[in-house]
Amino acid sequence: MKKTKTMVASISTLIRRTYPSTNQCNSLATIQSQTQLPRESLQHHSSAEGRLRFSGRVFCSESGAGCWNCGEKAAFLFCNSCRSIQPVDDSVDYFQIFGLEKKYEIDPGSLEGKYKDWQKKLHPDLVHNKSKKERDYAAEQSAKVTEACRTLTKRLSRAMYIMKLNGVNVNEEETITDPTLLMEIMELREAISEADDSTSLNQIRSQVQEKLKQWSDSFVEAFESQKFDDAVKCIQRMTYYERACEEILKKL
Repeated sequence: MKKTKTMVASISTLIRRTYPSTNQCNSLATIQSQTQLPRESLQHHSSAEGRLRFSGRVFCSESGAGCWNCGEKAAFLFCNSCRSIQPVDDSVDYFQIFGLEKKYEIDPGSLEGKYKDWQKKLHPDLVHNKSKKERDYAAEQSAKVTEACRTLTKRLSRAMYIMKLNGVNVNEEETITDPTLLMEIMELREAISEADDSTSLNQIRSQVQEKLKQWSDSFVEAFESQKFDDAVKCIQRMTYYERACEEILKKL
């Protein structure tokens, strides 16, 4: 318990430090490395579909192929004309599904209503008496919408996804070598392990969430400036804090 109190104070001190918004970044994962990814892996796609726009509004686009059943051109995931579920279009990203701009900062609460609306049209239980083809479409579309909602709801997964859309794949298994961060990770894990009441755990959780938000903000600045090396470091540290939060929740 004594070590837990010491750790709480230690984290508070760390939180009060000034974090550079682009040159530093945090990761919540098991522990990932500050080693920069190869330059080739950080090059983003130049195609019209792969390029993210940092200004202006990019909203949900509709498939130009038309409904497979009735030919309606405005069919997007689901045809409102003949009520048929459409096959999954791999070119449609998660932001398009929810009619959102391709940007990191979104209101996660805005996803719930749209998610429920989609499931009222796409859920497999609604097409149990239709053809096997459409039942398969329903299972695939419903799964994709569910995964899209989960991915965009959390800061970490949303950051990794938007980097992927921009041609940068982040390796979560990179090993972190920063001695200061490694020491912090060790102390935090020890504090979580020794905390024996909900008050202590919630206090640590609150401080960890603050650190997660700080690195999330740093990611935004790095990403929008297209400083992808810095953005990757931010994601690595966000991963570390996200996992610490998960450990705390298991004990609460």
